[in-house]
Amino acid sequence: QVQLVESGGGWVQAGGSLRLSCTASGGTISTYPVGWFRQAPGKERELVAWNRYSGGNTYYGDSVKGRFTIFRDNAKNTVYLQMNSLKPEDTAVYSCAAASYSGAAKHEYDSWGQGTQVTVSS
Repeated sequence: QVQLVESGGGWVQAGGSLRLSCTASGGTISTYPVGWFRQAPGKERELVAWNRYSGGNTYYGDSVKGRFTIFRDNAKNTVYLQMNSLKPEDTAVYSCAAASYSGAAKHEYDSWGQGTQVTVSS
């Protein structure tokens, strides 16, 4: 089971951008599915982006399509979430999660990070 650490969260004004990083240690995530989730206070956790592997299937939630991009740097064992045109409703704790086999579905994960706070002000 790999360890995942997120970074890159912070405060930004509406319309701004942030890039989140999910870096793995103790194993590789380069060939395994990774998802980015978010959870706002009082709301359920939401899958916002998912990638099976570089060049493989990718999923985006309807609320972030066209604004968020998930991509990888396999040499750094890191998966990124580029967030553009941020809105106040994007405010949440963002977490990454990784599966341990390449065929895992979007709801299957074995490792989770602790999360990073993203706050978007209007």
